Amino acid sequence: MHPHIHPMQFKIAIVDSNILACMGLERILEELIPVAEIVACESFEELLSKDEADFIHYFVSSRIYFEHTAYFRAKKGRSIVMVGGEMSINGVATLNVCQSEAALIHELVALQRHGHHENMPRHAVGQGMEAPHALSPKEPLLSARETEVALLLCQGCINKEVADKLNIGLTTVITHRKNIMEKLGARSLADVIVYCVMNGIYDV
Repeated sequence: MHPHIHPMQFKIAIVDSNILACMGLERILEELIPVAEIVACESFEELLSKDEADFIHYFVSSRIYFEHTAYFRAKKGRSIVMVGGEMSINGVATLNVCQSEAALIHELVALQRHGHHENMPRHAVGQGMEAPHALSPKEPLLSARETEVALLLCQGCINKEVADKLNIGLTTVITHRKNIMEKLGARSLADVIVYCVMNGIYDV
């Protein structure tokens, strides 16, 4: 075993010549699946140069998928084709990358729940796309007011809009926001969105 790889870590490949798209998806996957090592490949050839036997999932651009259909169809239980819009491909899971971050997270969670969960290593179940801070609704981390604030933040409201909608002071909103981030161990708003989606607080 490689000395720098955590024993519970596994690999997910992103195969796309669009570097910015790779970086965006890579960041979201790192938030959703902290135990995974995300490997970004700019081409099919670069993917082949990696130890592909280690990959539990392949997120591949539609162009590269159609150029190498036989390869990815052989791994159809692990391949997810990234598409631009509401496009379906017979026999393979797709991910619409032309949507908001919140919607993308929601779709990734839905993919994990319906069809790709069985491909996760047993040691990864419960630590993967179920999100780092997704607790059972029976164990709410946030107070009722913090939940209201979190929901409005997920909807894209800025602090002043949250204050206006809840009829509270701006300082109070900032305090709630700080408490939410601390309670969830959140590093960014994406973490808050993940928590709210996973616990039924926010639905895209």
